[in-house]
Amino acid sequence: MTWKGICDQARDHIKPNCKACLVCDGRACGNNVAGPGAKGYGDVAIRNFRAWKRVRINMDPLVASAPIDTTFNFFGQSLEYPIFAGPISDVTLHYGSLYDDTKYNRVLMEGCLDAGIRAFLGDSVDVHGFATAMSALKETGGAGIPTIKPWDMSVLQEKFTASREAGAFAIAMDIDAGGLPFLKGRMPPAGCKSEKELADIIQSAQRPFIVKGIMTPNAAEKAVRAGAKAILVSNHGGRVLDGCPSSAEVLPAIVEQVAGRVIILVDGGIRCGVDVFRALALGADAVVIARPYITAAYGAGREGVAFLTRKIGEELKDAMELCGARKLADISHDMIFCDGIKGTPFYGK
Repeated sequence: MTWKGICDQARDHIKPNCKACLVCDGRACGNNVAGPGAKGYGDVAIRNFRAWKRVRINMDPLVASAPIDTTFNFFGQSLEYPIFAGPISDVTLHYGSLYDDTKYNRVLMEGCLDAGIRAFLGDSVDVHGFATAMSALKETGGAGIPTIKPWDMSVLQEKFTASREAGAFAIAMDIDAGGLPFLKGRMPPAGCKSEKELADIIQSAQRPFIVKGIMTPNAAEKAVRAGAKAILVSNHGGRVLDGCPSSAEVLPAIVEQVAGRVIILVDGGIRCGVDVFRALALGADAVVIARPYITAAYGAGREGVAFLTRKIGEELKDAMELCGARKLADISHDMIFCDGIKGTPFYGK
């Protein structure tokens, strides 16, 4: 099995609006990103991908040889790598009929379990969509994190109850999803939440709560005050607001604001193990990767999901070994330099 072979096979099953590119960098899609599309020009997904490449790696192999440990503990779950598969929903509509949400989520979670990580699960505007995701979650022993859109409290309480009954060990909310074009004007409404509203939501969830869609230190601080146990630095792939900076560009300032008080995750254009290393060196605790897992699942099912995870994990180990990091806690700012990202070392102006 190879990644190129998986991508080639995925194109036989996935709709034309996703091209199952060997490297998903946003350039082939622009503002026609598969799913509900992107806002405006659609350049944020491209910016996300390119920003990580501006973070360069300081190689130092003059260290004692030792085993590389990439294990990561997340709310009592011991993971093989600091990697999560990202939430996707309504896959039949957006990516083709090979899967419905139940089958896709089951394949995603089983493949992640095989490789020792966990998956975030997407929400749906279809009243049956979330129920099918929870069915898959229960069948896999709670090996996923429901990611619920910012509905009103009555809908949220129903979904929180369903999540707990399915065995979820944590619950997430993509707080920025109210900006998605297809959610505008929906009933029940989905939209922005005040800090007080978020605090009430977190208390109602009764599980460790992850707030996705954090892009400023101020927003991170409010999420922490509201009771979030983890935040996910994310601009939703540029699909909710055109003109945003990349997640890599804002990550250092957010880390400076809340590091040590909350677990910090980041997504957006992370495509390889070196990108994972870059994110951790910038201060993240773990990363979330979404679109490549769609290609993996549509190209080779459960085995494809596990293959992609191990591929990225081995690339991370290679980067750690050649930079002198033997465990995740060893990865530091000293192992990178960067032009133009605030809060990072930059050598050789």
